Amino acid sequence: MSLAARQKWAMPGAIALLVAGVFASLGAGDMTMSPAMLWAGLTRADDLAATVLWNIRLPRTIVAIEIGAALAASGVVMQAFFRNHLASPGLLGVSAGGAAGAVIAIGAGWAAWSYFTVPAAAIVGAIGATMAVVALAKQGASTERLLLAGIALNALLGAITSYVLSNFTLTYERNAQIIFWLLGGLEDRTWEHVLMATPIVLGALLLWPLGRSMDLLSLGQNEAQSLGVDVKTVRRKMLVLATVMTALATAVAGTVGFVGLVVPHIFRLLFGPEHKRLVPVSIIGGAAFVLFCDVLARTAGDLRLGIVTAFVGGPFFLWMLRRAS
Repeated sequence: MSLAARQKWAMPGAIALLVAGVFASLGAGDMTMSPAMLWAGLTRADDLAATVLWNIRLPRTIVAIEIGAALAASGVVMQAFFRNHLASPGLLGVSAGGAAGAVIAIGAGWAAWSYFTVPAAAIVGAIGATMAVVALAKQGASTERLLLAGIALNALLGAITSYVLSNFTLTYERNAQIIFWLLGGLEDRTWEHVLMATPIVLGALLLWPLGRSMDLLSLGQNEAQSLGVDVKTVRRKMLVLATVMTALATAVAGTVGFVGLVVPHIFRLLFGPEHKRLVPVSIIGGAAFVLFCDVLARTAGDLRLGIVTAFVGGPFFLWMLRRAS
């Protein structure tokens, strides 16, 4: 099939994947629900089905959609920002910063203060990590300096997380919470988590108009500047949006890797590099990818979501490296 034909089916195909993922997510679990049971639950005609659907399945499904969209959109931004298809949201230490913030809050016992303490700490850690990288590389903020600063900060944040695990006196409950944040997951997600991740939708909408600027930035900063792009402003917007969306995703679901690497790269290969198309398709495709990974996590021995995405993304990353060599 030609590129033009594939592009014609890009959005319908992504939407079809998302719809299939939603039905799979709502139906999968300890109690498998048929379409008839789903309808009975949605209309509250069956009390048991309604309880499972409205209190457990729907919040988990919506959160999966939100974090998948956020991480895939952030991946598109990072790859355009660095002009490197191997870039991902974790490159600047955003995910590691969020996980470190959450782990510190749990280890110090701050989680008992409020339901939102740990997510808030994760957001602060993610934003702080990005600010630190930019501060370290502020002399021109070149791609190379940002990459090196991100690698160093990831190592430092990993050391902080390990220190909390090995030197804090942790109860079984706190250990379980820390493992959740480090491995990522959607267990026990509620409507509060859905609300917490809702600003991701706004971030995606703000990202869409930057498509043309991202196309021009792929030509190089000097070329983009000569074509009328305010490079510094656009790069700042891209970095802020990617950071906030990744921070919110990490705050709600813990560390979920490789989504921002795998999804944009696949859709770029299938439908071309034009960001006006790539951004919305990746957002929808990212949501579908996380939904299917979560279904697999639930049905394959109750695995963590982060483990499943790593099993999928790790080999894909190695294939990308081999293909690029």
